[in-house]
Amino acid sequence: MVRRVFGVENQRMHEVRLSDGIITLSPLRLDDVEAHLAGEDELLVRWLNGGPGTREGVEAYFRHCWEQWSTAGPLRAFGIRAGADGALAGTIDLRFAGEGLAPGQVNVAYGLYPSWRGRGLATRAVLLASQYAAAEGGEEAVIQVDPENPASAAVARRAGFTPGRQAQSNDAERFDWYIRDLRDAPP
Repeated sequence: MVRRVFGVENQRMHEVRLSDGIITLSPLRLDDVEAHLAGEDELLVRWLNGGPGTREGVEAYFRHCWEQWSTAGPLRAFGIRAGADGALAGTIDLRFAGEGLAPGQVNVAYGLYPSWRGRGLATRAVLLASQYAAAEGGEEAVIQVDPENPASAAVARRAGFTPGRQAQSNDAERFDWYIRDLRDAPP
């Protein structure tokens, strides 16, 4: 069961909290910077970040994410929180517009820190984020996976995504698309 929790006092979008009882997704915030930098490893750099993070760069990106929440921009960046203390276990981003996306398509990108991998948390995060995207009007979720990243493809398949087309980005990177119809996503 998914529990959606919103701030009662003013219900601003950056107060969204999604939980399945095991993990919680909530917007990234500046006090997550240290945990993110500590959790970053070679796999996150290779598959998700495009380069090692710096404090200045991560802070700037997290501020940008917060602004996107505040202005209802096309990016929704969540921290994946787990454990009794709600530790930051990774991130998941939804992009409601972007390169190669058709109207109604939402790109889903995710990454877990090494100590949290192998527990099914990425699949849970994709399922929660997909439900959020459907509630926000998304019609189809897309996960773009580098063909050399079988772990990410496995997460997509476990979350009910099916193989789609191969695409090439503007910088000539090739991606396998995994697609899920959100119009039939459970509430």
